[in-house]
Amino acid sequence: MAQSPMLSCPLKQTNEIDWIKPLKDYIRQVHRKDPEQYTQACTTLNRLRQDMRDVGKDTAISRDVLYRYYGQLENLDLRFPIDENNVSFTWYDAFTHTPTSQFSRAFEKASMIFNIAALLSCHAANQSRADDTGLKTAYHSFQASAGMFTYINSHFDHAPSTDLNRNTITILVHLTLAQAQEVFLEKQVADQRKSGLLAKLAAQASYLYSQAIGEMQNSVDKNVFDKVWTILIQAKTAYMGSVASYYQAITDSESGSYGVAIARLQMADKQSATALSWAKSFPSSPPTNTSLTAESGSNLLDLIKHNQANVQALLTTMVKDNDFIYHQPVPNEAGLSPVARVTAAKAISVSELYQGQDIEQIIGPDIFDGLVPESVTKTVSLYDEEKAKLLRVEDNKAEEVKAVMLTYLDDLKLPGILEIWKGGLNQEMSVDQDFRRWCSELAGHNSFQRAFSELQDRKAEVLSQLDQCSKQLDLEESVCEKMRSKYGADWSQQPSSRLNTTLRGDVRSYRDTINEASASDSQLSSTLRQYESDFDEMRSAGETDEADVLFQRALNKARSKQGKSKNGVTSPPAGNLLDDVYDDGSASVAEQIAQVGWFLKKLESVQVERSTCLSNLKKEVHEHDITKECLLNQKTIVGRESDFFKTKLEKFEPYQKRLLQVEEIQNTLMKDLKRAYDKLRQDKRVQSENSKYESIMRQRNSVLARYKKVYEAFHGLSSGIKQARTFYKDMGENIDSLRKNVETFIDNRRSEGAQLLSQIEREKGMAQNFESFRKTSEISNNRDKSSGVSEQEDREREKLRQLMERLSTEPQSSSNLLPTGSAKPPSKVKSPPPPVQTPAYGTTGPSPKPSPRYPPTMPGVPPSHSPAPYGQYIGSGPAAYQAQHFQQGAAAPLSEGYNPMAYPYQTPVSPPPNQQFFSQPPTPYGGYSNSGTPAPGAGPQASHYMAPQGYIPPPPPPLPKETVYPPTAGGTYPSGPGGYAQSRQYGHHKTPSQSQPQSQSNSSANPWAGLNAWK
Repeated sequence: MAQSPMLSCPLKQTNEIDWIKPLKDYIRQVHRKDPEQYTQACTTLNRLRQDMRDVGKDTAISRDVLYRYYGQLENLDLRFPIDENNVSFTWYDAFTHTPTSQFSRAFEKASMIFNIAALLSCHAANQSRADDTGLKTAYHSFQASAGMFTYINSHFDHAPSTDLNRNTITILVHLTLAQAQEVFLEKQVADQRKSGLLAKLAAQASYLYSQAIGEMQNSVDKNVFDKVWTILIQAKTAYMGSVASYYQAITDSESGSYGVAIARLQMADKQSATALSWAKSFPSSPPTNTSLTAESGSNLLDLIKHNQANVQALLTTMVKDNDFIYHQPVPNEAGLSPVARVTAAKAISVSELYQGQDIEQIIGPDIFDGLVPESVTKTVSLYDEEKAKLLRVEDNKAEEVKAVMLTYLDDLKLPGILEIWKGGLNQEMSVDQDFRRWCSELAGHNSFQRAFSELQDRKAEVLSQLDQCSKQLDLEESVCEKMRSKYGADWSQQPSSRLNTTLRGDVRSYRDTINEASASDSQLSSTLRQYESDFDEMRSAGETDEADVLFQRALNKARSKQGKSKNGVTSPPAGNLLDDVYDDGSASVAEQIAQVGWFLKKLESVQVERSTCLSNLKKEVHEHDITKECLLNQKTIVGRESDFFKTKLEKFEPYQKRLLQVEEIQNTLMKDLKRAYDKLRQDKRVQSENSKYESIMRQRNSVLARYKKVYEAFHGLSSGIKQARTFYKDMGENIDSLRKNVETFIDNRRSEGAQLLSQIEREKGMAQNFESFRKTSEISNNRDKSSGVSEQEDREREKLRQLMERLSTEPQSSSNLLPTGSAKPPSKVKSPPPPVQTPAYGTTGPSPKPSPRYPPTMPGVPPSHSPAPYGQYIGSGPAAYQAQHFQQGAAAPLSEGYNPMAYPYQTPVSPPPNQQFFSQPPTPYGGYSNSGTPAPGAGPQASHYMAPQGYIPPPPPPLPKETVYPPTAGGTYPSGPGGYAQSRQYGHHKTPSQSQPQSQSNSSANPWAGLNAWK
């Protein structure tokens, strides 16, 4: 028999859009992430929408494609919670084909759900219901379609298009449910169910069709649906009503209500006629946008005619039987009760649609899984804290329970005491592992005596350096005071005691520190003497791997001290309690030990179970991620986080309950263990063994304590020696630095003293030379007046006078006045400009004040710190002539015209008393010999202070012939006209060669002759 034609909803059409750019912009602006990381996700979403536009109409694959895109839209809402994304969605009305464009994703989702529902109706309508598979598929798909349409009405308001209008959706819901009810009726008719059930099913189908047609007639726009929809629904309404009346009449006749049955058959006949009239108006070529075919009209007519024939045949039979047999009155149609209805079709929700299937497998993974809103991230973090709190609580409980058990067993000395009782006391006789390790650490260690010898040598060395520093300071101070005693006020060098305070304080401080270190060295030495033999024993045992021998020997030695019992008899060796036999009928010691061991094993298994349960709990907690749930319910969670977390944490209650049960089991086992253990301890033999065990343990502990003290002393001694080495090394460096400072200080003081001594002797010599020269000049002047010198002599004398005047009034030229006998010829340097000529003064008148002197601007020559000059004026005439010689390199005398810059060498100055460090001394000046001894190194320096190149001094006056000159520097004057550079002997002067031995003799008698040792 032909199957009844079914209607299906057409699909909406849409234009292509671009998801990529607006989504990337939103990710960059709102989520503040790199949008390029989500390029693939955006492209995937774009591809899913394109696939959705190209789906077929009647396949399950097409349905899944639509639902996959819709699922990603739902996920998109969780991370992009706004409707405006600069994406315009354009959809065409499924019935009027009118385009509608909106920026709302809700419109996109509603259109997607509409297409899913329409596709399900197409899939159901196109099924072949000749077999059970087709019937079931059509029945399920029509209900699923109704569920999708119902979802639109309950979740989307203000439909922007006619097909999404609430009235249109309601019509589609009634239609799909009516067709599902009809399919179910076909199955029941084929299965020949009771007529009463069939009547109720048909009545419900007729009712649903009537609801659909009623909504169509009440619709504002009655032209939404095609005319063929109205014809088919009207025909189905009357047809299903006729079927319901037919099967109800059969039911009534079976119950004996023949009159009522006849009335229902008459009603069924009328309904069949109505359905037939609508079916005849069905077009032979239905529209192509529906699921109807050209055979749909003829199939509908055949069904209605077949039903009408059945109704009329049964009605004729019923009327005949009633007229001849039952004679029951036939009620009016208005007096008939309506046929009861049974609902066999209902709307299937989305969750029921995919019940038993993996929704994530159909939809696919969340393409924006890594993009989580900040609010959701915060909620997940709070939940993670709750999970961590739960784990901490359970972990702490487990640790406490475990600690209680271990402490309990430790107090009972279990399980170790059982092993002692089982195997006697042999186990406790073995060497302790800590003792073996101590011996191994001492093995190969060198003796400490060598280290102590090195420390003593190092200490002696640093003390020797300190003594040397003190001796040097004492010697320098002694020499300084001797010189002060000899020269009196002329010795202006500061006393050493004012300057070496810091150095002497450092010496005392270092010596005190070393003395304190010596006390520590003595303690280390005492420790070595106390434990040296023990060190040797443990070192030997470690090297020969005989730690057990040494340990046993120490145990025997400790045992020999206790040795015997109170009655003087040695205690018998330990036995084995498992060998004892009891005849009193009570449990033996072995049985009691076994019972205690059984409880220990049970406690161990409880501990394992607790660890396993806690591990599983941690795994479950760490794997429990509620990010997806928070995304789905982020609007409902706000303000209710505590309740939400509490609900989610209920998942872990089974593990918590199991941990509590394990704790209770442990407490019970511990009580049972205590009873069994107390019973075992009350045995007399066990008590005796305990006494022996405690005695042996005391001996063992005493041995271990003794060698532990030795081991600690070894490490303390090693550490102390290491620190002592470091101390003496650092002390040696500090004292070496102090020694250098002392040497620098003494060198500076020697240089200063040598300069001062040279200056004192030079001043004395120049004073004597000046007085001798003055007398000689007076004699020469008197002779000139009496003899009448020639004009040539006058000119020579005038030149000499002018020269002396110029030397006494102009700035002193750069020259270095060295001690007698040390001058060298002047070096060849550029000649300075000619001196300014100044007026000469007469020999008889007072000489003018000397012009100011300025230090020579020569590089590298520091200013002089020589004492101030003795006189203020210098005479003209012979005095000026005397100055001429000193410009040639000889030492200038201290005169009234003495220029301080004539001696450009800087006299070293002692540092202040509070100075702690001393720099390297400057280059010493000349040495510390007397005026007749040349100073080492003075020659090269003197070349910078000689007379300029090309300077020719004027000749001396010709008379007197026996002019006296000061001691020369060994013939350093040039041999000019007049022979002024030649030395002449007078009665009151000696030549340098004659005076040198005298100087040497004076030097030998000088107590400061020891200064030569300072060089």
